Amino acid sequence: MSYTYEYPRPAVTVDAVIFKLKKEEELNILLIERKNDPFKGMWALPGGFVDKEETLEACVVREVEEETGLKDIRFFQLEAFSEPDRDPRHRTITVAFWGFSKAGDASLRPGSDAVNARWFDLNHLPPLAFDHDKIIKKALKRALEIMAK
Repeated sequence: MSYTYEYPRPAVTVDAVIFKLKKEEELNILLIERKNDPFKGMWALPGGFVDKEETLEACVVREVEEETGLKDIRFFQLEAFSEPDRDPRHRTITVAFWGFSKAGDASLRPGSDAVNARWFDLNHLPPLAFDHDKIIKKALKRALEIMAK
C-alpha cells in the first residue's frame, strides 16, 4: 500500500570531511570546487543527494568517488545538520561523515559536480559554500578528540 502526505519533504544529502596528515600534527582537508549553482565556483565538501534506494553510507562513498576519485576511505558518521536555510534551493538536511585519507594530489580526479579537487591546509581555507565551515569545525573537533586518545 502506498501512502501520500500533504506536507513537503526535505531533501537528504551527505557531506564528507576528509582529512590527511601532511606532516606530524598538520592536517589538510579535501575540498571540491563546485561546477554548478548554487555556489558555482566556490569550494565545498564532497557530497550530494541520497538516491531513493541508497543508504547514507553507500551515498557518501559514491559521492566522494564521483567527485574526487578517492576510494577506500573508512567513514564515521558525524551528525546531521538541519538549519532550514542551509541550502538556498530548498529544505535540505545533510548527514556529515568524516575520515582520513593517505592519498596524494596525483590520486585526485575531479568529476561529476566538481571541476577541481584539492587538499587545503586547515589554517588557510577558502570561503566555503553552504554551512561547510560549521561542519568542518565539528569534524575537526571529533578527529582531534580521537587522535588525542
